[in-house]
Amino acid sequence: MQNPSATVQARLHNRRFVVANNAQGLSGTGTVFHYKVEDGVISSTYQGGRIRLGTQVGRVTGVDSIELLYHCMTINGELLAGWSRGTVGVDQAGHTTLSFVWGWLSGQTGGGESSYVELTVDN
Repeated sequence: MQNPSATVQARLHNRRFVVANNAQGLSGTGTVFHYKVEDGVISSTYQGGRIRLGTQVGRVTGVDSIELLYHCMTINGELLAGWSRGTVGVDQAGHTTLSFVWGWLSGQTGGGESSYVELTVDN
């Protein structure tokens, strides 16, 4: 059986993602996430839109699941932090997708659901 982190690593490592849906969240049009995965450990940076700079750290938790902690500085100088649990998938066009349930830990309250799609030449 293949190592669960290898499947996620193949779908995420050194790939970029954009927001598909994030109605309750801060990231949006113009925000780009760049992921790295090594031995089940996930890291990423993100920026654009309302995000001046953000980072994430997390781990692979299953064959298609991940968990992350994130923090960012907004263009308005807000410092925010939160958590997320996600599923890695593939859409009909073959692009990697990410779907998350998330919540704030610091700087804001509440949470929501969001989805992202791999940034490719055709999207």
